[in-house]
Amino acid sequence: MDFHFLLDPAGFSLSEGWLAVGLKSPYWTVLLAGLLNTLKVALPALLLATVLGTLIGLGRLSDHPLIRLVADSYVGLFRNIPLLILLLAVYFLIIQGLPVASQAWSFHGWIYLSKSGLAIPDLWSGQWPRQGYFSVEGGWVLSPEYCAVLLALVLYTAAFIAEVVRAGVQSVPRGLVQAGLALGFGRLQLNRLVVLPVALRAIVPALGNQYLNLLKNASLGVAVGYPELVSVSNTAMNQSGQVIQCVVLILIIYALLSILASALMGLWNRAVNRGSA
Repeated sequence: MDFHFLLDPAGFSLSEGWLAVGLKSPYWTVLLAGLLNTLKVALPALLLATVLGTLIGLGRLSDHPLIRLVADSYVGLFRNIPLLILLLAVYFLIIQGLPVASQAWSFHGWIYLSKSGLAIPDLWSGQWPRQGYFSVEGGWVLSPEYCAVLLALVLYTAAFIAEVVRAGVQSVPRGLVQAGLALGFGRLQLNRLVVLPVALRAIVPALGNQYLNLLKNASLGVAVGYPELVSVSNTAMNQSGQVIQCVVLILIIYALLSILASALMGLWNRAVNRGSA
């Protein structure tokens, strides 16, 4: 199997990415840019889904009936919507529901949202977005495709993480909770010193599965034109005709990403077990 085509000019460019990719860039550079775009959307989605899922999961255990109803409804809704349908719905909602760039919604003058995407301050260059006559100028612009993939991944994965968190908290023996209350712990102390350390032993292994699913689900960005690894590889197949080689590269890259993610979650799991021992 010959992979020398990776050194040939790709003949196409990407609409966005951390790497500058032009028509003369080799295929390996284009594929690397697609991989970085995959991580660019997957890693923030992982963090945001964890935070949202934790809040929803704890909300399902709340004593307040309204909070519990909202959390239950969220999980019941988003767990039963196929991710592809959710992604397309979010994307077309962004395209159809947001104003044009010349009339972008402004949030305190430093965040702008429109059909052209989300413009936020670029802390590296010190540039702040500002409303121009025809479009938002300056700052760091996140494309509508990126925003749609990010939001869909967060909403979908958070529903599953919420169930992991709920089950983990409910797995804590009631005797430990009662012992903490008997010692005079407040609710925050009880959760921080008793419930959370024990619950993490059940949460972390299951959480690893959800992180792996999120990483793989990022490949659905191809449905809305986000140039992640699978989308870029499809274009590379059409340009070079090296279908088998491109498929093999995709399999190898995702296998390595899964192994790396599993190893990191394994380290976290061992740290949690040592800490609660």
